[in-house]
Amino acid sequence: MRKALLCAVYVIALLVSFTCLANAQASRTWVSGVGDDVNPCSRTAPCKTFAGAISKTAASGEINCLDPGGFGTVTITKSITIDCTATIGGVLAAQVNGIIINGDGAVVSLRGLDLNGIRTGLSGVKISAAARVYVENTVIEGFTQAGVWVENAGDVKVVVRNVTIKNNVGDGIYAVPKGTSDVFVGNSLLSGNGNGIRVDANATVRISGSSIVLNDTGLASKASGKIISLKNNTVEGNSTNGAPTVTVVMQ
Repeated sequence: MRKALLCAVYVIALLVSFTCLANAQASRTWVSGVGDDVNPCSRTAPCKTFAGAISKTAASGEINCLDPGGFGTVTITKSITIDCTATIGGVLAAQVNGIIINGDGAVVSLRGLDLNGIRTGLSGVKISAAARVYVENTVIEGFTQAGVWVENAGDVKVVVRNVTIKNNVGDGIYAVPKGTSDVFVGNSLLSGNGNGIRVDANATVRISGSSIVLNDTGLASKASGKIISLKNNTVEGNSTNGAPTVTVVMQ
């Protein structure tokens, strides 16, 4: 009887250990073009997709790319960094959004990505809820709604820096929050879009050192939306440059 009891306790302990291991999340995970989502997403056993890696990455952790690859669409609901700066982190998003950010209070950083909607995708980066979002050193193209869409995101702060947003059927950047949002665009190119930048509702977009060129409309705002130029921007060659009420802040 005692031996049977000890065996039972041992089995339960093993099960608890396996459960803990299965639920463990790493602070840094890895994806690879030749990875597999059944892996633990370690450097020596990387995952295949961002969606596979994010479930194994702790909040405020980081996903890195080991080598070039297409790593799939992903929905982000917690603070996290996806960084593929050292290589090419591709996302093909036909008929869907590329990256959805929907986490109250989340701080999200996206770096070194190549998002392509191949002319049927919805939005490259769709921000529905977050505290702060950083999109850096990234290319976004071929989406039907927007390259970056700040929608229903409350009082979110968004930084778009060193980003090329091109050839989107809809907007390069579209901000229409339910609360108030600030979007900062620096050293970026917006070209070949329906609207380079469009703001609505209580959104404010500040642009600096950026080129808004060869779009159908360069800058578009309505309602209480504001576009503020912090100097050194080029808004030229659009079918309509638009937004005659843009505020220019001399700094």
